[in-house]
Amino acid sequence: MVICVGEILADMTGRTCHGHMEFACFAGGAPFNVACCLKKLGTVSGFCGSVGQDAIGNFLADVAQKQQFDYVYLQREKERNTTLAFVEVDGAGERTFSFYRKNTADAYLPQAEIGRIVRLADIVHIGSLPLSSEHGRAFADELIARAHACGKKVSFDVNYRSDIFSGEKEAVGLYRKYIEAADIVKFSEEELPMFAEGASQEERLCKIAGTQKTVLLTLGSRGSMLCAAGNIHRAPAAAVQRIEDTNGAGDAFMAGALSSMDGAQTDPNAVLRLGNACGALAVSQKGAYPEWSKEDAAALVKELGV
Repeated sequence: MVICVGEILADMTGRTCHGHMEFACFAGGAPFNVACCLKKLGTVSGFCGSVGQDAIGNFLADVAQKQQFDYVYLQREKERNTTLAFVEVDGAGERTFSFYRKNTADAYLPQAEIGRIVRLADIVHIGSLPLSSEHGRAFADELIARAHACGKKVSFDVNYRSDIFSGEKEAVGLYRKYIEAADIVKFSEEELPMFAEGASQEERLCKIAGTQKTVLLTLGSRGSMLCAAGNIHRAPAAAVQRIEDTNGAGDAFMAGALSSMDGAQTDPNAVLRLGNACGALAVSQKGAYPEWSKEDAAALVKELGV
């Protein structure tokens, strides 16, 4: 079982129309997106997060309930509003973020749920946004320590957002601790040089992976890479007729990879192929949580395996 823990928020995707801005509200938050995609893939999965007692919180609670997770705990904060992410998407589908999250709910995760999460999960996947607050880091520290004490694996997606930090140096200093603690780590191509020096991506991946970690790297239209036990593996991207929105593509990739690893898949190339297939399905529609099925992913995996 994979349990995703961290931010659940509303992605407010905007466009200019007749001199004013219009926003469409989508359920989002990287670990929530991962959990939803895991459920699409038929993986035993769950989610733990926090929202406010407000209209957006009600919307997100309804979306979470409809996923039929095998485990779900959504804390409702009386004193804090639900976190919002305002997303602008350019003509190529690329995104820029502006977060509304001053003292909002996403980082105030329920300490009392840690024991239950650790008992149920084989892999605990941790989101990065709550780590920008002291409360979120305290929760993550205890969760990681207890998961490892019980022999469970910890997964971490860097998912760096410059809008929530004073600068790159602060983010790197905070995230490095969680990269070192995790058993499975994912970077985007832009994030990798922030955390490791080297003459090539392969060298950087090997430095971070060492002898114990599995490190994943997404490369957009060029596919993805995986490093484990000093060995580098690559897989091409799945073909996409039209990119509608890259929001959630990395989360879908992560879900595919985690689904494979939770299912005891030992072939790194198969892990990458499912991740790439899920990422391709995510970019083909608007929003971080588009409609696709396990069968859609399997069909793309078959194409990539040819």
